[in-house]
Amino acid sequence: MANIKSAKKRILVNRTKAERNKSIKSGVKTAIKKVYAAIDAKDKVAAQSALLAATSAIDKATKKGVYHKNTSARKVSRMALAVNKMA
Repeated sequence: MANIKSAKKRILVNRTKAERNKSIKSGVKTAIKKVYAAIDAKDKVAAQSALLAATSAIDKATKKGVYHKNTSARKVSRMALAVNKMA
């Protein structure tokens, strides 16, 4: 355990931020799963609306610094490609 006051504070702040990041990442993963579930169900309308919601969630996570911009671009691109490939 840290002895210095600033180190103790840093531990608390890091724990708080880690919990926040975990929550945001979990929400993004759920949104992505909904997109792929709609694709598996062959429901193009649901997939497109889920893609819109997932893209929004990913962009918000990127803006908050949870994801790197290239990571978010890759995730969005792959989902969009999968939705567009649907017949």
